[in-house]
Amino acid sequence: MTANPMPTITPDLKQVLKRLRLSGMLPTLPDRIALAKQSHMEYATFLELVLSDEISRRDEGTLDRRLRAADFEELVTLEQWDDTADVQYDRQLVQELFGLHFLQRHEHVLIAGQVGTGKSFLAQALGHAACRAGYSVLFVRVDTMLKQLATARADYSFDRELRRFLAPDVLVADDFGLHKLSAQQSSDFYDVIIGRHRTSSLVVTSNRDVSEWLALFDDPILANSALDRLTHNSYQLVMEGESYRKRTSPHARRSQTANKEAH
Repeated sequence: MTANPMPTITPDLKQVLKRLRLSGMLPTLPDRIALAKQSHMEYATFLELVLSDEISRRDEGTLDRRLRAADFEELVTLEQWDDTADVQYDRQLVQELFGLHFLQRHEHVLIAGQVGTGKSFLAQALGHAACRAGYSVLFVRVDTMLKQLATARADYSFDRELRRFLAPDVLVADDFGLHKLSAQQSSDFYDVIIGRHRTSSLVVTSNRDVSEWLALFDDPILANSALDRLTHNSYQLVMEGESYRKRTSPHARRSQTANKEAH
């Protein structure tokens, strides 16, 4: 028995789809037409099917653009978190945060804990979840952000550069508090906090406890003003335990593979 030939898309149909900006349908349309014929699909059902394909394609493209704009160091999700790691944290709070209700209320998340306990992982996973929910996100290390703002002052583009850190729905500021801030850095970080307060959300990670942040600013008055707003409108997540990074190192992966093969 001869197989039915794949349906041919006419040049006129291609032109119509192009004018309607639906050319993305073309790669899958022959398969959908063949399926419709084989299953005697009703016209309305077929139309719903191909339009649903287009919605899915556009959604995937939009998410891809959001993720690239976020500039994450690594694309991770909460599902990838190794729950067997010896890291202690408030699991109920994490589940609540990944519900993303804090974004609707323009609240903040402060993640503090020892080096390597997975703070950056969870912060980026939270950012990834926000991207999937349709929010704009930017990930940046605090030192990098402050250097970029300092450079912008030198060429008189500070306001434009500051807006880049104020514009996203979520700013993930990683590794705050590696060293004490200079007077200018204190002022710049203050501008970021004040600019985002009550209008958008901040996710900040730090190796230092939140109680130590005040001493990192050059100006205590500036620090009190910024941190009072930040801490009183935020969730605080503390992570303690062994280094989570050890579990994701090449050596650890090799050992895990060897153990599985041995069993």
